[in-house]
Amino acid sequence: MKKYFKLFAAALVALVFIGMFVFLWQRSQPQPVVYDEFVPEVKDLRKTTVVTGKIEPRNEVSVKPQISGIITEIFKEAGDRVQEGEVIAKVKVIPDMQQLSSAQSRVRLAGINLAQAKTDYEREKTLFDKGLVAADEYDKLRQTYDQAREELAAANDQLEVVRDGVSRSNASASSTLIRSTISGLILDIPVKVGNSVILSNTFNDGTTIATVANMNDLIFRGNIDETEVGQLVVGMPMKITIGALSDLPVEARLEYISPKAVESNGANQFEMKANISLAPEKAAQAATTIRSGYSANAEIVLQQAGKVLCVPESAVEFSGGETFVYVISGEGEEKTYERRKVVTGLSDGISIEVKSGLTKKDRVRGPQLVTEE
Repeated sequence: MKKYFKLFAAALVALVFIGMFVFLWQRSQPQPVVYDEFVPEVKDLRKTTVVTGKIEPRNEVSVKPQISGIITEIFKEAGDRVQEGEVIAKVKVIPDMQQLSSAQSRVRLAGINLAQAKTDYEREKTLFDKGLVAADEYDKLRQTYDQAREELAAANDQLEVVRDGVSRSNASASSTLIRSTISGLILDIPVKVGNSVILSNTFNDGTTIATVANMNDLIFRGNIDETEVGQLVVGMPMKITIGALSDLPVEARLEYISPKAVESNGANQFEMKANISLAPEKAAQAATTIRSGYSANAEIVLQQAGKVLCVPESAVEFSGGETFVYVISGEGEEKTYERRKVVTGLSDGISIEVKSGLTKKDRVRGPQLVTEE
């Protein structure tokens, strides 16, 4: 029994040894070189670039107060639509004490002047009725009296404006009511009831009560690299893809290229803007679905060629400023490769145009295929 076991073990070892030898011998044999093959085809080529940017309204304004004070009421919220002149918020005036004191002083002075003018006028009128003074003298005093009354009315109006922000004579144009300056969509209301606000002047920009934009007039804003900006022309069409609304087709047309570069991550880039145009049936949908600041990509066709003979760019050899392909002749073991000079044109990064040197009947050698060992 032991004898048969030893013979079996010896046979197994010999079989493993022989198998290993055969395997190593096969591995040492040269493998045939196999190349991919292509047939030139006629198609349209386009060289495109993709610009990353965002969607913005063309006209976006900040509504600011005409007086300083405290917000007492807010009638709108972000997302509401407003018409030009519609009230957004109301402000309670906190008067400047120096201006208030000056206005009060003007009212008192105007009252004194009016009282004196009235006394002089009534005295002159009595004499005039008796025929004791000339009409010229009477008219002058009546004019002075009328002017004194107007001055008192103006002083009271100024006092009311300084103290309350509005006067009785111009209540319809109250500066305490903050009105939208354009028709559109309210994008943001950064203040709350109780916040103090200041008007815009030489020393500060003033407090923004609301940001309003016309969402029916949108633009795409992005930056393009300096290596490609030279191929852009105002008026070029582009296709916009909005990340959040990939199913909404958006067309645009380039309308602005910045003349000055800005540095971004060590590269010079130029700002560009494109006017977004929507089909009439999509305009209403876009006005409610597209939001200001949406990220988007713009695909721009830099160059294109129609119905040209093309081969994969991987089949072309670039050498010393010239281009070559290997044309296949024969079949099987008789297959040969002829290195042929060609003239190339537009490339889209995958296929390249062949202007001369090839026909549609030629077969072109491609990259070497990887064979499994």
